[in-house]
This record gives sequence, C-alpha cells and structure tokens, in this order.
Amino acid sequence: MPVIDKQARWQSPRRQVERIDMNEAEAAYARIDALARAMDSIVAIPGTNVRIGFDALLGLVPVVGDIVSQAISSYIIWEARRLGVSRWTMARMIGNSLVDMTIGAVPVVGDAFDVAFRANMRNLALLKGEMERKGLGTRTIDL
Repeated sequence: MPVIDKQARWQSPRRQVERIDMNEAEAAYARIDALARAMDSIVAIPGTNVRIGFDALLGLVPVVGDIVSQAISSYIIWEARRLGVSRWTMARMIGNSLVDMTIGAVPVVGDAFDVAFRANMRNLALLKGEMERKGLGTRTIDL
C-alpha cells in the first residue's frame, strides 16, 4: 500500500508553465500584438479619431460573431499564459474578456461597447507590463 503524505494532499497544485526561450517569447508577443490590434483597432473611421477592428465587425453577427470573437480573445489569453504571466494578470485578462463578451452580446449597445472597451488591447497592455516587470523586451508590429 503506497504511503500518502497528508500535507501534500491539501496543498494547491503548482502551476506548470512551459519554459520558452527569448526568441519564442518575442514571436508569441508579436503574434498577440498583431492579433489584438487586428481585433480592436485595425481601421480608422474616416473623419473621426475612432478606430475599429474585427471584434466590432464580428459583433454585428448575432451569436456566431460573439463566439468567434471570444475564441480569438481566449487564444490571446492562452498565449499569455504560455509566456508565464502571473495569476493576478491572468485573472484581469479573463475579466476583460468576460466583460467584453457579456456586454458585447447585447444587440445594439454591445456593438458600441466593443468599439469603446477594446478588451484585447487592454489585455495586450497587461501582457506588456508583465513582460517589462520580468525584464523581457517587447517588440511591436506596426499595422
């Protein structure tokens, strides 16, 4: 019969994070940066200072658009987790995404909210701050 350590049974499992090298981290950040910008601010509305992205356009399609938009936001969060962001930053990123999905699902108000809130750009800023705190450089792609 195996011996079970009673203390180990009650400890929270350690977070398993993949070890990735600097080049892979920079490539992942570049993917996240490009995707977040495409989702939230790829095109400027002529005559205004407002930028919209695919998130606002996908929100016009009633249910499927919101699901696709949330799937892309989830990919951004997954990549950030692979980069080893803290649990607090991860919780904030998930919160941003949930707020965007919940309010974005409301027919007319949600479309305007998608333009104003920009959850993916907020998550990108959180990731950039986390990487800078860890001493990792970040490169951006201008679109």
